[in-house]
Parts: sequence; structure tokens; C-alpha cells
Amino acid sequence: MFLHKTNFLLRAFFPRYEWRVRTTEKVIYLTFDDGPIPEVTEFVLENLRNHQAKATFFCIGDNVKKHPGIFNLVKNAGHSIGNHTFNHLNGWKTEDQPYLANFHQCQQQLGVPTRLFRPPYGRMKGSQGTEVLKTHDVIMWDVLTGDFSQSLQPELILQKTLKYTEPGSIVLFHDSIKAWPRMSYALPRVLSHFSELGYRFDGLPQMSGLRTPAP
Repeated sequence: MFLHKTNFLLRAFFPRYEWRVRTTEKVIYLTFDDGPIPEVTEFVLENLRNHQAKATFFCIGDNVKKHPGIFNLVKNAGHSIGNHTFNHLNGWKTEDQPYLANFHQCQQQLGVPTRLFRPPYGRMKGSQGTEVLKTHDVIMWDVLTGDFSQSLQPELILQKTLKYTEPGSIVLFHDSIKAWPRMSYALPRVLSHFSELGYRFDGLPQMSGLRTPAP
């Protein structure tokens, strides 16, 4: 069973992390993991621009190093930037010292101040999280589109994303080659649907204070 909507049990189990933004405004926080990637990230940027939308890009440091021009497009468009480790490490499978070193390596590669961090796979040991939280907000998600899953049809991903997204939702997409067939179908339709309903799309703020309400 694929969990598109983060439930209160998961939020309660990890109360130090950010799952959604407390707001009554019609605002959605789209996020994109794993870029920057040529063509894929550029597609995302074009669609965001078409809807005057801002988003947050959780970048892999190694991809920033490989594709600095694409990364500059993201920055110059005024989107928020977040740390996603340098090599997309799974915290559950990595000892603390190399994991945190990889986190800091990504921060250095980004070259811009950011206090936003998302652990790859959403997996990070409590000891790693304790260290990261000293300088960053750990951003999880309210809605997981599932665009990375080859077993899910694009139409289902769109249906579930439209169903579960609400004011303050942090929605997780991927600007990756793996997610491309599904993300490229769902994203334009999500943007059009919620724009027609009067929503706006913002990047996550580069400051502490995203604290979500207790479940």
C-alpha cells in the first residue's frame, strides 16, 4: 500500500520534523528532489514560470557540481534551495560521521545560505537528525506524489495528488530521470488545477518557524 498522504501517526512519531505548513491561506508548497538534471529541471522551471509559481528544490550536491548552469537557472528564478546530501545517502544505512560529512559537503557545494534539509528517502537516524537540526529545518512532506514509482500510473499519481493536497501542503515531486514519465504528466495538471481554484505556489521560507500543529 502506497501512502500518498502523511498520517498523524507518522507526524507524531517524528515531531521535530516539518510535514506541512500551518496556514489558512490557499497556498501550496511544491518541492522537487534529486536535481538539478538537464531537460527535466528545465521542464519543471518552465511549468512553474507559466503559472507564476515558486517552489523548493532539494538538490543533490553532486548534481549541482555536474550541472552548475541548470542550478543557476533555479537560483535566478527565485526558487528556494534545500540540501539533499551530496550523494543521496540513506541515513539508515550510513554511519553518522560520513552522513553528516556528506550533508556538509552538499551545503558547501550549494554555495547559498539555506536552512532547509530533506533526508533522501525520508530516512535519517535520530542521532543524525539531532545534529542537522542544530542548523537546519528538516523538511518532510504532507503529500507524496509517488512519481518515482514505476508501478504507479501517471493518472493515479495525479488523482491522488489532487485529492490529498490542501492549504499548507508540502508536496513532494522529483526532478529526476526516473520520475520524468510520471512527473511530466502530473505537474502541469496540478499547477493548472489549483491555479484555477485560486491557490498560489510558494517556496518554503529560509527561516525557522514552519512548526506544524500538533496532530
